[in-house]
Amino acid sequence: MTDLSGFRVTNKWPAQHPERIQLYSLPTPNGVKISVMLEETGLPYEPHRVSFDTRDQLSPEFRSLNPYGKIPAILDPNGPGGQPLPLFESGAILIYLAEKSGQFLPRDPVARYQTIQWLMFQMGGVGPMFGQLGFFHKFAGKDYPDERPRERYVAESKRLLGVLDSRLAGRTWIIGDTYTIADMAILPWVRNLIGFYEAGELVGITDFPHVTRALDDFLARPAVVRGVAIPSGG
Repeated sequence: MTDLSGFRVTNKWPAQHPERIQLYSLPTPNGVKISVMLEETGLPYEPHRVSFDTRDQLSPEFRSLNPYGKIPAILDPNGPGGQPLPLFESGAILIYLAEKSGQFLPRDPVARYQTIQWLMFQMGGVGPMFGQLGFFHKFAGKDYPDERPRERYVAESKRLLGVLDSRLAGRTWIIGDTYTIADMAILPWVRNLIGFYEAGELVGITDFPHVTRALDDFLARPAVVRGVAIPSGG
């Protein structure tokens, strides 16, 4: 029997299946990246909901796993060398799971680094910009009569969508015909921008038909249908 009791996070979220990867997350874009990846790979895992409503992400138990206090994070009982591996940062987790499963990260060196390149594009650009736009558009607009912050993020989000649209023109996925962790990283943020943040009209999403086509293809995948709702619960 695998023993994870030495990890403080399991005091708050007990592992019912300690032999499986433990996922601590919420269905936000960054969280969905990992639940979708786990569903796509078929790696056995046990999800735990980290509720923002009760500030679970700031609890000592969660911060023992991720001192940054952000979801998602995982605890793999069978990490490198057969030892448990705690890991945070969604991009790092995607790469780890891709290498562990041998899936969704091309082995060809050129395609591999191109995939990582677009993953970094999401981490450094798409996520921060779409997130800031969503904040100013949906939540803080009434508190900031000065519209320049929102307009700055609108302009940058449009620029990022233009880059993605150009990349996807003539390609099924970001890397071509091959579906990778780059798609799993980028497309949940596009979904959130036009869904939860209700900013599709604001950024002129219809001007980016290759992006919306790829998003539709992504959301039609059975593993994505499952993954976007994990962890479940209130």
